[in-house]
Amino acid sequence: MPGMEKLHLEDVLEDSPQTRNLLRVFENDAFALKKYTLGLHNCCQRIMKAQNELCAATQALSQQLRDYEIQTFPLEPEDSILTTTLKQFSSYLDDVSSIQQVLSAQYSETMMYPMSRFIQADLEEVSTLCEMFQIATTEHESAIKNYMKLPKKKENDRQRMEYNEELYGMRKKFHQTGLHYYSSLNALQYKRKCSLLEPILGYMHAQRAFFQMGQDAVCKKEIEEFLNNINASVQGVQKELQQDTKKTVDLIDTLEQQSVQHYHAEPNPEMPYIPPNTQLAQKGGYLFIRSKQLIATRWDRCFFFTQGGNLMCQPKDEVAGSLSLDLNEPGVLAEPYDTDDRRFVFHVSSPKLRKSVVLQAENERERDEWICTINNIVRESGYVKSKSPLQQQANKERTPSTTSSTKESGGSSPDMANVNSSASLGSPHAPKPAPATNDMLLSDVPIQFDLQPLNDDITDVTPNLQGPPKRINPFDQSTGEVLDNLDSAIADAHYVESFVVRFLGSMEVKADRGEPLVLETMRQIMAARAIHNVFRMTESRLVVSSDNMKLIDPSTNIVRTVFALADISFWAAHNENKRLFGFITRNRQTGLPNPSFACHVFECNVSAEEICSAIQTATKLAFQALMEKKAVEKIQKVKAKEKNILLQNIQNLEDADSDEELNKLPLSPDGKYLVLTATEDDDEMLEDTNYVDTQMTQKVQDLVVTQEEEGVDDSEA
Repeated sequence: MPGMEKLHLEDVLEDSPQTRNLLRVFENDAFALKKYTLGLHNCCQRIMKAQNELCAATQALSQQLRDYEIQTFPLEPEDSILTTTLKQFSSYLDDVSSIQQVLSAQYSETMMYPMSRFIQADLEEVSTLCEMFQIATTEHESAIKNYMKLPKKKENDRQRMEYNEELYGMRKKFHQTGLHYYSSLNALQYKRKCSLLEPILGYMHAQRAFFQMGQDAVCKKEIEEFLNNINASVQGVQKELQQDTKKTVDLIDTLEQQSVQHYHAEPNPEMPYIPPNTQLAQKGGYLFIRSKQLIATRWDRCFFFTQGGNLMCQPKDEVAGSLSLDLNEPGVLAEPYDTDDRRFVFHVSSPKLRKSVVLQAENERERDEWICTINNIVRESGYVKSKSPLQQQANKERTPSTTSSTKESGGSSPDMANVNSSASLGSPHAPKPAPATNDMLLSDVPIQFDLQPLNDDITDVTPNLQGPPKRINPFDQSTGEVLDNLDSAIADAHYVESFVVRFLGSMEVKADRGEPLVLETMRQIMAARAIHNVFRMTESRLVVSSDNMKLIDPSTNIVRTVFALADISFWAAHNENKRLFGFITRNRQTGLPNPSFACHVFECNVSAEEICSAIQTATKLAFQALMEKKAVEKIQKVKAKEKNILLQNIQNLEDADSDEELNKLPLSPDGKYLVLTATEDDDEMLEDTNYVDTQMTQKVQDLVVTQEEEGVDDSEA
């Protein structure tokens, strides 16, 4: 390279002062170059770390956008458009992250590797040779001094030879080290140019490749359309936000103006007088309630509201309210009260419950409105004689609905008590249309929370079998139920399923079927349990078989109640809470023209749809068994009639003494033989019976084949 300063290798051995001065200049240059190169290496390393951090941050951002779908936001719907949009952005960020990873790898190969190689292989080599050259110089100077101290006497030839050899070795070492050192310093001038430019060149090439890949990956038509749509959507949302903000500001101003009179506990005398509203049927707000503690009294601020004919109390930290006083009891009265030298105090007393609630309002108007509202509720007999909001809404809508027996969440059983003798096996009775909601509910109907035997004549008890231990916790989800502890009658059934259930309540209903009826009954029972703080639940083992349904005590194996399958008219699972189900039963009482119906609600550990499916299977098998029984009884009836005719004809034949009496016997149309069997009508009835029996046999065979294909054991089939 022209014009480049170099150290002359011929001057190494001479080691003149001029050469030393020039060497010192090269050394200073090498040390400055090393310092600068280390700074440049640190800058490149920062770029590398930043690129790696950018890759990791982009991946984390993509994962965070993807995790929005699995987050639980109480106000965000499941099928939100925002979830789909963020997922699409996440896929685009994955593409960008992959390109950034490629850029990071190119930085490592084309920028960091040449820089690290120059520092470790060249600059460190110059530093090492500098130290070796200084050591060699020191040793060479020492050898020369020792050699020059030799005396003139010849008897020291041996010592002279040793010093001479030493000087030879040190000078040779100095010369060789100097040659390598000088040549390294000269080569460093060339390496300076390429070693400093190569990393920057690699950086630029990596950036160009990155931008090219980014353009190919991001600058697509579909991405451009997606971004334009999202941009338009965001602008639309911002516009709506501005409009809503403006409306909110106006509403805040209006509310502030309207609420001026509420800021004072007692209205300002300068403000217009507002009389209390005495026609309210519901009210809610904060009141102070008095409670006694030993010899002192305490006043606490709680939120009170009326619901379902009850005065409810809810502290600030509680999620739900608790019953403070039942306003449905006779004699309940709210009136002003004077106690503890406090103003605006009133109390609500119930003579029957011998309970009184002392409350304090902020002002006289609030106190009078509370007193009038409570007395209005008491005057209207509260919640028992009035219709619920759901009933009132149903009276307006009047939308009847039907429920098919093939639904998993609800089903109805065929009317097995009224099966026609000529009914076909392949066509069970269609369910009746479900009545409207307003026709389902009965007013003034008590709810039964305790499980009691529904039939008085049920006295069968399972043998003294060792059942599972009685649970202390009624909410325990573990169970060790098996079918080995069933009695022989259930064990001989064609179909048996066992479930652990907890009885929630039952109440009388108007209709015998309808999913809205079951769901409304569940709502009534759950609301009543919450209002009256009923947490006790009777746990039982529900055994569903092709004979009947039994509720058995899991600790004693005593049958609590039995439901005949012929009396179960409908069943359904809750559409939201999959652990709630209910079924409707007929109660045929003697002396009454029409049966009554009751809906029973249970909670289970497994999915309620499994229990509904088991009830559906059991009723189908019971219906088929009933049809078989009808067919057998019909065949036996025809055969018995034939037998009676045959015996009667034979007896008449034996008693005939003359030709005239013989002519009176039933003969065939050609007169060749006696008619000793049933008539043609009976033959037709027998043929119909045989046809029904054949159809039943075919159905049973098809069922067995289906179960064998599904791998069902012969004993189970």
